[in-house]
Amino acid sequence: MKPIQMVDLASQYHRFKPEIDNAISDVLNSASYINGPAVKQFSKNLEAYLDVKHVIPCANGTDALQIALMALDLPEGSEVITPGFSYIALAEVCCLLKLKPVYVDVDKNTFNIDVNQIEALITKNTKVIAPVHLYGQCADMESIMKIAQKYSLFVIEDNAQSIGADYVFSDGKVMKSGTIGDIGTTSFFPSKNLGCYGDGGAIYTNNDALGEKLKMIANHGQRVKYIHDVVGVNSRLDSVQAAVLNVKLNHLDTFNAERQEVAKAYDLAFANHKNLKPPFKSSNSSHVYHQYTLQTCAVDIPKFREAMQEKGIPTMIYYPLPLYKQNAYQQDIQLPIAEMLSNSVVSLPIGTDMEEEQIKYIINTILNYFN
Repeated sequence: MKPIQMVDLASQYHRFKPEIDNAISDVLNSASYINGPAVKQFSKNLEAYLDVKHVIPCANGTDALQIALMALDLPEGSEVITPGFSYIALAEVCCLLKLKPVYVDVDKNTFNIDVNQIEALITKNTKVIAPVHLYGQCADMESIMKIAQKYSLFVIEDNAQSIGADYVFSDGKVMKSGTIGDIGTTSFFPSKNLGCYGDGGAIYTNNDALGEKLKMIANHGQRVKYIHDVVGVNSRLDSVQAAVLNVKLNHLDTFNAERQEVAKAYDLAFANHKNLKPPFKSSNSSHVYHQYTLQTCAVDIPKFREAMQEKGIPTMIYYPLPLYKQNAYQQDIQLPIAEMLSNSVVSLPIGTDMEEEQIKYIINTILNYFN
């Protein structure tokens, strides 16, 4: 059995090595390293996949969030409602732009933002709702969009963990995650479901005016070279990364389906386990399992993780501390579900190239641990 990793990037590369090597070689031979044909082609390809009008590639997922917020021209001190149980990127860019993140507790089943708590936190300074589609399935976007419309708020979707997931509205309409709000953002960090071989990100929107502005901001605020109309940043997806993504985008649905197969095996093994609760699957969203995250009960997580590591099974905790308890972003609030999850979740290896032998070994080792 080959060594188990949280995400086996090397095996995925070797699986598609001829395609990827040829794509990278084309870039090297063209010497078009910045905003070359591969970048333009990837933008078009992702627009077609997501069925969205504008895709603006950028340097990373955090930049994508920053550029999205910059495009809205928000007054200093504007409030951005976002879940308190998530990665730090949204809070980070809010503070850099002198905006205020307002943390909401999360749903105890989906771990996504609890839409029932949003309205109570809206003030005259609230300008944005920024849901994070955590671990691979969508937040309740239909409810979020209704609230946003009622209070004339923007919606920015952090889609870094759920690219390729489908959201189903109550009338049966289906849209890709990240394309429902005013702006969607994503990351192509190597371990993501659609990952490149360095840093990368993208912003997308169906709004023509926002699309033009996002493109300008990502390129030093210029529409025409050396003519700068707005304050911008330098955030580019390089051509080599775009070439890799062009290849891998063709296989994204297969990647997600393979993750779902691993998740099915885990679900079956841990169903009705007294100490382990498999991920909840929402009725209005598919789940693409960027992470397979168990909720534990009466488990000494450090001891459990140490035992797994001794057996060659890596695990991770996403996330061990709610955002409002981080030193840099501290707020005097309490979100009980976020705090409970921070102390009880653990993620197992999941990816596109896991062997059946590996999956069975992980399952049996975990089950034996609790016997």
